[in-house]
Amino acid sequence: MEVERVLHMNKGAGDTSYARNCTVQSKIISVAKPMVEEAILKSLSKSIPESIGIADLGCSSGPNSLLAISEIIDVIYAKCSSSSCSSPELRLFLNDLFNNDFNYIFALLPLFYKKLGEEKGSQFGPCFISGVPGSFYGRLFPKKSLHFVHSSSSLHWLSQVPSGLEINSKTALNKGRFYISKSSPQSVLDAYSVQFQKDFSMFLRCRSQEIVEGGLMVLAFMGRSSSDPTTEESCYHWELLARALMTMVSEGLIEEEKVDSFNAPYYAPCPEEVKLEIEKEGSFILERLEAYEVDWDGEATDVEIMGGGTVAKLSRGQKVAKTIRAVVESMLEAHFGKDDVIMDDLFRRYQVLVDDHLSKSETKYINLVISLVKRE
Repeated sequence: MEVERVLHMNKGAGDTSYARNCTVQSKIISVAKPMVEEAILKSLSKSIPESIGIADLGCSSGPNSLLAISEIIDVIYAKCSSSSCSSPELRLFLNDLFNNDFNYIFALLPLFYKKLGEEKGSQFGPCFISGVPGSFYGRLFPKKSLHFVHSSSSLHWLSQVPSGLEINSKTALNKGRFYISKSSPQSVLDAYSVQFQKDFSMFLRCRSQEIVEGGLMVLAFMGRSSSDPTTEESCYHWELLARALMTMVSEGLIEEEKVDSFNAPYYAPCPEEVKLEIEKEGSFILERLEAYEVDWDGEATDVEIMGGGTVAKLSRGQKVAKTIRAVVESMLEAHFGKDDVIMDDLFRRYQVLVDDHLSKSETKYINLVISLVKRE
C-alpha cells in the first residue's frame, strides 16, 4: 500500500464524509487545548517575534481543519492584548497528504478571514494561510522557519505498512486480522513497533531542522496506557472491523486472501515508546506527556438530520461506524475495490458488532498528548 497516495479522510460533505463524522477528532483537539495554550504562552513569554511560523500537521478537511489554528490565534491575540504590544504577522501552514481535500478548506477561508477581522480588528495580523501537501515523515518547510507545530489525530498513521507483513509464499503472518490482536504472533507486534520507532524518529529529525531553537510542538495521537499492544484500548476497534470482514468472507462476498493481505499502516504507542524515541533522537525536551480517555463515539449527538429534514436516532455503533468509515474507507477501497454496496454492507456489520461490544464493555480510546521544546 502506498500510504502517501492512498490515505485520506473521506472528502466532501456527504453522509459518509469526514466533515460530517469527525466528532472524535474534535474532542481530541478540545482535550489538548490547555496544553496548546500553555505551550504558546511559554514560547511568547520572553518576546513576541515580528513574524511567527505555525504549522498544523495532518490538518485533514472539514470543520476541524481550522479549529486548531483558530484556537492558536486566539491565544496569541489575548497575549498581545494583555501585553499592550502590536501583534505579529502569522504564517499559518496547513499540511496533509497529497489527496487531502484542500479545496474544502480553501472554500472556508473567506468566512474565516471575515470572522477574524470582526473579532480581532484590522490591526491584528496579518495572517497568511497556506496549504502544504506532503508527508510529515519528510521535510516540509525551510530551516528554522517555524515557532510552533501542532498535530492532532495523525501521528498514529505510519509512513508505510511495516516490512515483512505481506504474505510470505502462501502463509499470512496475521491471518484474518489486519492490525495487532491477541492472536497475532510476536513477529507482527515487533514489526509494528519497529516501524513506529523509525517513523517517529524521522518525524522528530525533520521538525528539528524546521523549528527555531526554543520552538515548541504539541502532538496528540492515539496510544495506549499499557505496554501490551494487544489490549482492547489499543486495537479492539480494528479487531471488530476485521471480524466484520471475515463474516463477509464466510458468505463468499470477499476473498479471504484479500483480508489476509491487508495490513493497516497504524500504530498506537505506549508512553514509554514515545519517551524513548524522543530521548534517542535528542533534538527535543519532553515538557509534558498526558494520557486521556476518549469515548469511541466522541460523545457525539445521537440524532442526525436526514434528507427532507427528518431526524434519525443513531446508536453508538452507528456513530462509531460512521466515524471509522470516514477515516479508513480510502484504504479499504484501494485494497478491496471501490464498491459502495460492499462498503455499506461492511459498515452495517461493523455497527452491529460495535453496538454489541459497547453494551458489555466501556472500552475507550487512549489519546496521548505531548509537549516538546526544541533544544537551544
